[in-house]
Amino acid sequence: MRRRKGHRKSTQSNSTTIKTKFQTDGTIVQVTEDGTTRPLAEHTDWERLRSMTDAEVHAAALADPDAQPLTEDDLARMKRVPRIKTLRRALRLTQEEFSTRYHIPLGTLRDWEQGRSEPDARAYLHAIAGDPEGVSRALQAGPRHHERS
Repeated sequence: MRRRKGHRKSTQSNSTTIKTKFQTDGTIVQVTEDGTTRPLAEHTDWERLRSMTDAEVHAAALADPDAQPLTEDDLARMKRVPRIKTLRRALRLTQEEFSTRYHIPLGTLRDWEQGRSEPDARAYLHAIAGDPEGVSRALQAGPRHHERS
């Protein structure tokens, strides 16, 4: 095969990769090679999609080689991230900071995150997720002693 000067044979498929970014208003734009942006070309036939039945949508999804459902073997190979780790990262805390702030022994926290044991304090973790600052303030205030009337 003879190639023209300045042209290289590509080992990629016929698909093209484009660079995109989100605008502050939530729209997606294409970033050109010179760094300018332009509206992203719309290739979705929304009317066709809206007219499809659930069964047709399901069949179309199964026909897409890039969107195949996970098999039992796939699921078995995947490592689940424990929720406690997701919560701690969302709060932008180190293990040590989370442990200290919420009075959870560091070793226990590490065991939970590494899946060696399951938290038996789900209600407590749910409270932290819902109001992390409130739980922290309550722990800093210490136990309250109520007088009986």
